Amino acid sequence: MNDALYTISRGIYPLSSYIARCAQLAMCMEVSASPKPGNIDRHDNYADTRYEHFLTSASSVYPVVEEASSHEKGVGQFIKKAVIESVNWQNGGNTHFGAFILLIPLAMAAGEIFQEDETFTIQQLVESAYRIVKNTDTEDSINFYSCFDAAGVKVNPVDEFDLRDSTAIDELNDKNMTLYKLMDIARGYDIIANEWVTGFKRCVRCAETIIDGMNGLHAPKIGADINDVTVYAFLKILSENEDTFISTKYNAQTALYVSGRAKKIIEEIYKINENFDTILPMIKKLDSELLEKKINPGSTADIVIAGLFISLLAGVRF
Repeated sequence: MNDALYTISRGIYPLSSYIARCAQLAMCMEVSASPKPGNIDRHDNYADTRYEHFLTSASSVYPVVEEASSHEKGVGQFIKKAVIESVNWQNGGNTHFGAFILLIPLAMAAGEIFQEDETFTIQQLVESAYRIVKNTDTEDSINFYSCFDAAGVKVNPVDEFDLRDSTAIDELNDKNMTLYKLMDIARGYDIIANEWVTGFKRCVRCAETIIDGMNGLHAPKIGADINDVTVYAFLKILSENEDTFISTKYNAQTALYVSGRAKKIIEEIYKINENFDTILPMIKKLDSELLEKKINPGSTADIVIAGLFISLLAGVRF
């Protein structure tokens, strides 16, 4: 992780408003980037979920992120509030649930850090976010559990605290199960949960990839084009991680296959070392295949949103 010192550029905006704007823009930028193999973007929709649903969701949660950035406690409550706002404003179902799980503690951490100083390192930001999630309590777990039905989220079956079991909330209370502990249980099969307990390492990697890309520091000749840099970051993260959304919806073999295809594209990008447009046909081919099979790397998109959020806080502009 680099130790570069960044200065926030909030101008005349109140701190909480600035943080919320960065989160909102990150969600809009991610869904707009194209082509991102298998995922909804400004050119591709699914039958029941459209590009506009994602834009609506991103807009609707602005006040929740704004409020969360002024607090150091209540992660579960703010995730729940974000889910409720999202589903109240659009009928496309679960658009940003995983992103909320990452954005809320990161926004809270930004609010804490920027109250003291308008300069920061990414290391400081994620250390603060890690401390916030580590200090979650049982109430956070209960709030978190209560928003699954509303979000329409698919989950892996587990023996303990099964989300499909009506007695799960009683178990949470009986065992004093904090939200951090729940994420720790899920860390082996869910990369979003894994981010919480490993210090948001993929979010950091994505942010640094975006920042470097916008500064022209990548070997591939992407250029400082925010769309291409976002697509590249998406493929980079996907190539290095099996997507939880795919493995839950299908199986681990499918997730591994998709990551392998993304890795081949990344390798080709470095091999040809030419203008990014040269590799677009290969990306579009994978995009068409995954869209046809309805295989969407949703967890990767969530990490990219968090990476974009950190990048915007760090001053990335385009």
